[in-house]
Amino acid sequence: MSAAPVDLHISYGVPASELSDAELEHQGNQAHATRHWVFLHGTAEQFRRHTERMLELEQEYLRRHPKRTWQGTGGADGDQLDLAELDVLAQVRFLTRTYATAVESLLARVPQPEHPPAEAPNVQERARELLRRYATAPDGRLHKLEAHQAAREIGLPPAAVADLYRADPPLLVTVGEYRQITAAGRARIEYA
Repeated sequence: MSAAPVDLHISYGVPASELSDAELEHQGNQAHATRHWVFLHGTAEQFRRHTERMLELEQEYLRRHPKRTWQGTGGADGDQLDLAELDVLAQVRFLTRTYATAVESLLARVPQPEHPPAEAPNVQERARELLRRYATAPDGRLHKLEAHQAAREIGLPPAAVADLYRADPPLLVTVGEYRQITAAGRARIEYA
């Protein structure tokens, strides 16, 4: 059961540099507490804004208290890494890599739903259901994150999704950040 965060519309509000230490710590704790929910259930805009605010809060915390975190102490090897001594771009790169690693670690612990193997008789019907979702989307396309989520909701295994792109002719194609149904994909729905 996932608890919804108190405020999904992260407000930039007071710049992190103007917060008191107590406010900075409180807002940082709240940002971390709501991160998982926003990642799984928030809109792309909510996720973007949450990421920006959380990184702003973390960077300000590290600027004020570089020795309180392993990032500021250099980790277990004892080397002293003072992020405040790095330029802003280097700090952002470091924090982004650190954050991405932490997210990947958390996601690795989330149990994945079991889906029938690609040989299961209903895989073809699930593939057609995914194609129908594309066909009803504006311009027959979904953002890559929406496409991934749709396949998961339908229960179509990743190998079966990949087969839709590798079919001859392809049933789905990649168009930048979007995935789009082709004429062959639409025909597959119509003749099913």
